[in-house]
Amino acid sequence: MRAMTERTTCLVAGGGPAGMILGLLLARAGVEVTVLEKHADFLRDFRGDTVHPSTLRLLDELGLGEKFRKLPQSRMDTVSLPGPPVLTIADFRKLKIAHPYVAMVPQWDLLDMLADAGQAEPHFHLRMNTEVTGLIQESGRVTGVRYRTAEGGTGEIHAELTIGCDGRWSSVRRAAGLEPREFPVPIDAWWFRLPREGNENATLVPEMRDGHFAVVIPREDYFQIAYLAGKGLDARLRAEGVEAFRDRLRTVLPQLAGRVTAIESMDEVKHLDVRLNLLRRWHHDGVLCIGDAAHAMSPIAGVGINLAVQDAVAAARLLATPLRRGRVTSRDLARIHRRRLAPTLLVQGIQRMMHRVVIRPVIEGRRNGPPKPLVRLMNTIPAACRVPAYLIGVGLLPEHAPPWARR
Repeated sequence: MRAMTERTTCLVAGGGPAGMILGLLLARAGVEVTVLEKHADFLRDFRGDTVHPSTLRLLDELGLGEKFRKLPQSRMDTVSLPGPPVLTIADFRKLKIAHPYVAMVPQWDLLDMLADAGQAEPHFHLRMNTEVTGLIQESGRVTGVRYRTAEGGTGEIHAELTIGCDGRWSSVRRAAGLEPREFPVPIDAWWFRLPREGNENATLVPEMRDGHFAVVIPREDYFQIAYLAGKGLDARLRAEGVEAFRDRLRTVLPQLAGRVTAIESMDEVKHLDVRLNLLRRWHHDGVLCIGDAAHAMSPIAGVGINLAVQDAVAAARLLATPLRRGRVTSRDLARIHRRRLAPTLLVQGIQRMMHRVVIRPVIEGRRNGPPKPLVRLMNTIPAACRVPAYLIGVGLLPEHAPPWARR
């Protein structure tokens, strides 16, 4: 097919939560924005389902709160670690906020809702089945992207600014020559489904037993399970076979032991290579990375999505005026990095601590629950669970929708 050349003001690579929020906000600012998503739809299984209080407040500000609450969802108002007894480390109910809970919503429903809201804006353009394959550069400045469609077509879109919201394996980041600093991570994750019978509830307390760690997330008609184990074990788990994997699950999830035969082969178990990294510099002239493209997060506490959305709101607020005037400088892009660096460092610091003092001892079989000093702290000072609740649910420097984006 013949290559095409097009133009937009802001090109957003990646139609995840950060990319869709960013595109919607910029379109409401009157900026011509094109979002490219390489898949045909948003039905990626085993994506994160968490929508945190600060994102719930943002949806209210955008006039989308009522639509969001109609989506199928469950609510989590505490974060706990297994005991005995169960130890609550974060209690959102103790916070004076509009939504004192984390909503568990299939991510594709959230993205479909955001896409519908974007399509209502004349400056918003969403292109599915369109993958960024490279960057266009002129005199050292990024001036757009090259793309390929699922039908084999190729083309170019020139833009004043290209923003990478394309995840931990970002093609925009790679093409821009931006290299992240990697932090050691002791775990990988394996995602799969197990049957759910009726409307039975699932505890969102992680299960820790004899070197195994798992989290059960309720979906409408099945459970989404995350099994955590030592990093680099994927080849070994697959070589051991599905029955050995089922035995691991029977150990850590005895309440679901009768259902593990629903996993018929290891092809149904999806491996997530957990990364924790941070770009030293989030931008070059004409290109910016945010969300996982700038700082991949561990799945611990499910904060990666919330952090990426906050990046998107800050980027839209700080870049709307430069984009409307048609010239974005490196100084403009550096403002986003400065604004979002402290919240990112704080969250990653907490995750690295959790890896060290909670997760690693469990997967190495040295402990089956939280460390005793943490148990004593939470039992001695019950109000202490407000601090992690705020950091998880709201975060440092929470972002609000700009006035021009509110409905």
